[in-house]
Amino acid sequence: MDIRVRLGQNVRSLREERGWSQEDYADRADIHRTYVSDIERGRRNPTATVIEKLASPFGISPGALLD
Repeated sequence: MDIRVRLGQNVRSLREERGWSQEDYADRADIHRTYVSDIERGRRNPTATVIEKLASPFGISPGALLD
């Protein structure tokens, strides 16, 4: 599986488990909502800095989003 797709699936799954909308999550991660949408669909290739921002609201390591 493409790593971008895996990242997107993990982000979406964790976000939905917490009951957060994309907008809620984007605010928590300090990322634009449309960028979050693109990540969840595997259409973006985020930098390590962005992956760190994505992991922060979940309280997990950035690497955990790639597993």
